[in-house]
Amino acid sequence: MIIPEHERSAEPLIGEKVIKHPDMVKAVEWVLTEYEPPKREICIFVPCSKAKPYHESPSHKMFDSIIFRHLTHDQVHVVVFGTCGVTPRELDTEYPFMDYQFMLGRCDIPKVKREFHKLESQRLARYLELTKQHYRHRIAYCLGDFRLAMEKAVELSQVKVDIVPKPGTMEKLHNPDLKFSFGSLYHQEYQSDFDEAICRAVGLDTSNDTVTDIQASNVQTTNVQVTDDSDWYIK
Repeated sequence: MIIPEHERSAEPLIGEKVIKHPDMVKAVEWVLTEYEPPKREICIFVPCSKAKPYHESPSHKMFDSIIFRHLTHDQVHVVVFGTCGVTPRELDTEYPFMDYQFMLGRCDIPKVKREFHKLESQRLARYLELTKQHYRHRIAYCLGDFRLAMEKAVELSQVKVDIVPKPGTMEKLHNPDLKFSFGSLYHQEYQSDFDEAICRAVGLDTSNDTVTDIQASNVQTTNVQVTDDSDWYIK
């Protein structure tokens, strides 16, 4: 237990105050100072989800369908980031990572966005610096505000992270008529970039369209859940 019940704040974990909520700050600081990350071949950073725990959400099941096509659990460490700060996914059933309600993508308050970018980029940079010797490769699959924070963290820490989707793929799929103009991480071309990044990291052949055999039925049967899970970036 990261924060014992008797030490928890009475302040609700709802809305834009979640980013600086005392328990969220305390939990992320615990990750950055007391948690001992495992040593793995690859660390993969993925965004937090509306549905919790993260590992049971539709978006994370999609991420996992790509990650574990090529990697075993002993090869990879999955770390969640975003509104939750920096959360090793094996901790996603812990308070407060399981208990907050806020979607940054739905927030149009510039001050909140600025605070998030500054705070999250610093947190990510600290994690990257602390884990320099823990992973041989790092991949981040992200768009929007989370991607901006990761890019800044890489600049601050000078630790290499392969951030996907590729900029060229994003430009190709850019649609200014959408609420979130770059669409969703569910897009197959984005998934292909993610798959290829993993293949490159482990030295596998990337010449084939390795992501095409992800069952289309899986996407079709989770359409409603997908909207619920990631509606902050779907029109």
